[in-house]
Amino acid sequence: MIDRRRLETGGFLIFLMVITVALAVVVSTFALALLWAALAAILFQPLYQWLLTRMPGRRNLAAALTLLIILFAVVVPSMIIGGMIVDQAGTVYTRIQSGDINFAAYFNQVHDALPTRLQTLLDKAGFDSIERIQARLSETMGNSVRTIASQALSIGRNAAAFLLAFGIALYVMFFLLRDGETIGPKVCDALPLERWVTGALVEKFVSVVRATIKGTVIVALVQGGLGALTFWIVGLPAALLWGLLMALTSLLPALGPAIVWVPVAVYLLATTAIWQGLAVIVSGVVVIGLADNILRPILVGRDTGIPDYIVLVTTLGGIELVGLSGIVVGPLVAALFLTAWQILTDQRHRQPAGAPLVVERDTGRAGPD
Repeated sequence: MIDRRRLETGGFLIFLMVITVALAVVVSTFALALLWAALAAILFQPLYQWLLTRMPGRRNLAAALTLLIILFAVVVPSMIIGGMIVDQAGTVYTRIQSGDINFAAYFNQVHDALPTRLQTLLDKAGFDSIERIQARLSETMGNSVRTIASQALSIGRNAAAFLLAFGIALYVMFFLLRDGETIGPKVCDALPLERWVTGALVEKFVSVVRATIKGTVIVALVQGGLGALTFWIVGLPAALLWGLLMALTSLLPALGPAIVWVPVAVYLLATTAIWQGLAVIVSGVVVIGLADNILRPILVGRDTGIPDYIVLVTTLGGIELVGLSGIVVGPLVAALFLTAWQILTDQRHRQPAGAPLVVERDTGRAGPD
């Protein structure tokens, strides 16, 4: 005999899965806009709460003022700088296409300017085929700049779609700011997980979002801005574009912006631009290099518990999968993955058997009560 209750429960679960997938497909076009609306709402929730304490009960006004602050303090300057980068990227792309910029020739110029002994050592180390090295370097650098330029130009061509997604993100962000205190608990209650598991995952989610945006994105922007300023001072063309490259490379642990400024400094020194090369080195080591060590502890406040090599792999994988949003998505997925497995491990090893678990507030990990 068929158990009617089990049949109805199974049918409802199937319906729930189907309608959830259907909703995901419907909103998939604006998935990134909704993602950034949620991330921004989490990041700027303290600002909203601060405004709300100064105008009690006026939640709509507090949320609107928060959006205005975000718009004029973050979005408008970003769009202005982005427009300048688009112009520079288009100019550089055109010059590469026409042959005015030839990275292979730059490499050859640096090689010829090196001392004879150093050239001999490079040749013995396997760098004797200058033509092959030139071709690889030219192809690598050219492809990198072409990729950035094509992405920047595609944003300009799809301005209408961008503005629509941006408007949706602002609209959703308003309600997430205003009603976040009620939406969050309802979502947590609806999840088919134990409360302490939900608490651990939510805490890790919020901490990684804030740490990634505040401690990674902001530091990257600062380092990229300092790099662009340095390149502008020494007279390099398209300083904003190379500053963007430094901001992107600063997301990579260990190497960071040195991937960009070290070759630039070598080129300047090898081409007798001594003070310019020294200025780039001093800025890279003293100013840009220390910005991470000074700003990250202040902005993050605590470690997310993700090893650097996992951050590197997941960041690159996230960028490859969803574009620049992968800067946040990659480490976030890694953090939730590690937290979920830590919860499973603690659940298996908790003592005594069957004892409830509590979440350690300082690390987001679960441990025995």
